Amino acid sequence: MCKIDRFAIMEKFFNTAGPNQPDIQYTLNPLRRINLPEIESFIAQRKYFVLHAPRQTGKTSMLLALRDYLNASGKYFCVYANIEGGQSDRNDVEGVIANTCITIARRIDNMLGGYELSKLYEEQFKQINKSSRLTTFLGFLSQKFDKPFILFLDEIDALVGDSLVSVLRQLRAGYDQRPAMFPQSVILCGVRDVRDYRITLSNQEIITGGSAFNIKAESLRMGNFSKEEIRELYQQHTDATGQVFEEECFPMIWKATEGQPWLVNALAYEVTFKMAENRDRSIKIIPEMIYKAQENIIYRRDTHIDALIDKLKEPRVRRIIQPLLATNEDADESLFPTDDLQYCVDLGLIAPNKPVRIANDIYREVIPRELTWTTQYFIVQEPAWYLNPDNSLNMEKLLLDFQQFFRQNADSWIGKFDYAEAGPQLLLQAFLQRIVNGGGYIDREYGLGRGRTDLLIRKPLTDTYGGPYQRVVLELKILRNSMKKTIADGLKQTFEYMDKAGNVSEGHFIVFDRSSKKPWSKKIFHRQGEYQGTKIMIWGM
Repeated sequence: MCKIDRFAIMEKFFNTAGPNQPDIQYTLNPLRRINLPEIESFIAQRKYFVLHAPRQTGKTSMLLALRDYLNASGKYFCVYANIEGGQSDRNDVEGVIANTCITIARRIDNMLGGYELSKLYEEQFKQINKSSRLTTFLGFLSQKFDKPFILFLDEIDALVGDSLVSVLRQLRAGYDQRPAMFPQSVILCGVRDVRDYRITLSNQEIITGGSAFNIKAESLRMGNFSKEEIRELYQQHTDATGQVFEEECFPMIWKATEGQPWLVNALAYEVTFKMAENRDRSIKIIPEMIYKAQENIIYRRDTHIDALIDKLKEPRVRRIIQPLLATNEDADESLFPTDDLQYCVDLGLIAPNKPVRIANDIYREVIPRELTWTTQYFIVQEPAWYLNPDNSLNMEKLLLDFQQFFRQNADSWIGKFDYAEAGPQLLLQAFLQRIVNGGGYIDREYGLGRGRTDLLIRKPLTDTYGGPYQRVVLELKILRNSMKKTIADGLKQTFEYMDKAGNVSEGHFIVFDRSSKKPWSKKIFHRQGEYQGTKIMIWGM
C-alpha cells in the first residue's frame, strides 16, 4: 500500500501570516533583503546591533534564514528566540527574565536534542537573583559550546518598562566578557530602533533605550520588496500553476503597495485564491481583479490593516497624519516633531524617504476610510437613490443632497472627529464611501502642502470585468484666501487632475467655507464653471 505524506500539498500559496515556510509558500530568499557581508563583518567584529522594520515585513523569516546560514558555515553556534511571550508580564521583571531564559533554553533543546537546558535552568538558575540571572545564564551557555555563541532576540520591543530595561542592562552587563564567556554578537529585532524607546519605569521615571543599551554599534533597517522582487514572487505562482498576471497589473501592484511585503502577498493571495472564480488557473489576472482584491482587503479590515489603523488613535501619530489629510498649503514638513515622524516611519505608515507622505496607496485609502468608519453607518442615504438607469451615479443629485447633509450636520459631526482639522474632507469622503461601497472605488490623492484633496470615483457600469466605467473627478479645498482666487485656482487644478486621470465624464470642484461668521445661505451654492473649454461644476459648502 502506498504511503501518503499527510503534510504534502498540491499547490503553494502566498504567505500572509508569520514566517515563510518555503515548502508550502512562495518565497524570496530573505538573505537577499539585507547586506549579508556587512552583517557577517559586524558579527566577526563581535558587535551587538539592532535590526528593525515595520510589522509583517519579513524580519523573522530573515532572522531564521540568517541563523541557518551562520550555523551551516560551521563558524558559530547561532540561536534564535522570540521573547514576545514576556509582553503579558509587563513590569514583572521576574516573569520576563524567566520567560527569556526558558525561551532561549527550549530553542537550544529543539536544535540539539538531549541537552535538557530547560530542566537545567529550573534546577540551577531559577534561584539566581532576577537582576543578574539572564547575564549568568548567557555566560553559562557561551562556555558550554565549542563555537562562538550568537544570539538573536526577536520582538524585543514587545517588552515594556522595568522588564525591558532589565533585559537590556543584563545584556550590557556581560558585554565585556564576550566571546569566551558571553555571546559574541547579539541582534535585537523589533519594529523600532532601541534608541527610540522611551521607557516608563514603575516609579514613573522615563529613560531612553539608548541609555539602557549603549553598547549597540549599528542599527539596520529592512526595506520593502523592489519592483523586480514583486515580479519574481508572482512569477513563482505563474511557473507553478500557469496562471498569468497581465503586464498592466504590475504598475498597479507597485503603486498600491510600494513593495510592503504583507500587502504584496495579500493582494496576490486575494486575487489568486480568495476570489474563488480565479482558482481556475486558466483565467488571466487583469487590472480590474487587482482593484477588486485591494478593495476586499481594505473592506475586510484584515489583521494587518486593523493593527495599523489602531495606531491612528495615538497622539504622536495624529500629529503627523492630520496635516497630511488637511492638505494645508502652508504646512511645512520641517515643523513635524522629529521623534513622532520617525515613529510613524518605523510603524510603516509614512514612507522612509522624502517628501513626507503616506507609505502607499492602500494605506492612503485605508486611513480616511477608517477615520470615518462609524460615521458611514449613521448616514441614511442608500446607493440606489443616486443610480441612473445605466447604473451610473447621478453626481448632481448626490452632491445636492450632501450640501444639505453638510449644512445640517457639519458643526456637530466634525467636532467628533479625532482629526477635526481635516473634518470637511473626511465627512464628504464618508458620505461618498457610503454610496460607493460595494459598487465602485474611490482613489484619493492628498498630502502635505497640496492645498487640496483629489478624489477619483470609478463606478463599473456592468458586472463583468473589462466593462465600461464611469469616472468622476472631485477636488476638495478649504477656503483660505478670497473666494474668487480659490475658485480660479480650483478650476485649473480640477482640470489638470481630470486630464491626468483620463477618460473622465465629469469634474466637480468643492470649496468648504469654515467661517463661523458667514451664514449658510452665503456658503451654499452651485454653478457651472469652465476651464479651457471643459465644463466643471463648482460647489460651495
